[in-house]
Amino acid sequence: MTKYARFASLVCAGLFAGFLTAVLVLELSLRSFDSTVYTQVRLVELDSLDKLAVATLLPALIATAVLVYQTYRTGTRWLTVAALALLVLVFGLTLIVNLPINSDQLHWDAQSPPSNWTEVRDRWQIAHAIRTVAAVLAFAALALAAPLPHTRRSSSPNTSARRDRLHA
Repeated sequence: MTKYARFASLVCAGLFAGFLTAVLVLELSLRSFDSTVYTQVRLVELDSLDKLAVATLLPALIATAVLVYQTYRTGTRWLTVAALALLVLVFGLTLIVNLPINSDQLHWDAQSPPSNWTEVRDRWQIAHAIRTVAAVLAFAALALAAPLPHTRRSSSPNTSARRDRLHA
């Protein structure tokens, strides 16, 4: 079961990190355009990209949580715990900053965006940059943990000696 959780967490976290990176590149490219272009592109982004985010982040969170549970007593637990913490940070930042802005931007008119559109854009992009870095680091932690040995650590030094006596 651990190998399936590891595979699912790697694939979903990797897809999510790649998706966020692509959106970050697009968003940074939009900085040189005016409010009309920015708003038009944001409205196109908001049409379906939130669905892709949910379809990759939620499975990544769940699979990584399962992986943390399964590797709790192994040498790879710190990397998987770090990955889970980073994904939880991404999820929290998304809920607190990005989704409320997305919801507000859905009602923007491309021909007459609000006067504070650059402030809103900057706040969204800063939060997005932070969650992109966190998602990439989570994926890196999962990738680093994948090839490590997954042997369980004993809870006490005498456990292996007792086990050897029982099997003898």
